[in-house]
Amino acid sequence: MPDPAPLPRLRQAVVAAKNLDQTVNRLQTELGLGEPYNDPAVSFFGLRNAVFALGDTFLEVVSPVKPDTAAGRLMQRRGGDCGYMLMFQVDDLAAARAHADKAKVREVFEIDRDDISEVHLHPRDMRAAIVSLSQPKPPASWPWGGDGWDRRAAPVRVQGVTVKITDPDEVAQRWREVIGDPPGIRFEYDDSDRGLTEIVIATAQPRSQPVEIAGVRFVLVSTEEDR
Repeated sequence: MPDPAPLPRLRQAVVAAKNLDQTVNRLQTELGLGEPYNDPAVSFFGLRNAVFALGDTFLEVVSPVKPDTAAGRLMQRRGGDCGYMLMFQVDDLAAARAHADKAKVREVFEIDRDDISEVHLHPRDMRAAIVSLSQPKPPASWPWGGDGWDRRAAPVRVQGVTVKITDPDEVAQRWREVIGDPPGIRFEYDDSDRGLTEIVIATAQPRSQPVEIAGVRFVLVSTEEDR
């Protein structure tokens, strides 16, 4: 595995979609992604999923299979498929949790395994999206990608995202207090509080026009471009 990038950084972006298989097919066709990993453990949350490896970053699609899931409720509020979650890798999860506690951000889920420790933060406190703080062990690994994810990885990467919110400066400051200042996170004003609306993919085959999949704009930029 290659050496991990400086931390903190965005490691995985998650979208929620009603039709998982159709969304997976579109992502493979439009973005040239490989075979995804289907994690049976997400049934705990009432979901099915598919996790694509993009270099050593990841794109996940979740789809509710039970009523009254967090993803299902968000899709209902947003009127359909939408951006859902952002997962940040940190080098010291205990310190990051302390920052969150100081900022009065609640935790809604935690897990501590031999290969990863992680917490999910309350979206009402962080705003705009569910935020995960993750510390994989070793740092270059990523258990949520499934065994052999590096062999299935497409030669692209998740470079950044756009989050649209009614008070972008305040939310950006809150995220910095908790996470630090990972590159590639852009906050913009939007009076409808749409949250995660855009995912930027760095690729050797950029496009002049974005493509919309699962309610999210995918912007394909050159691997040489700093957006």
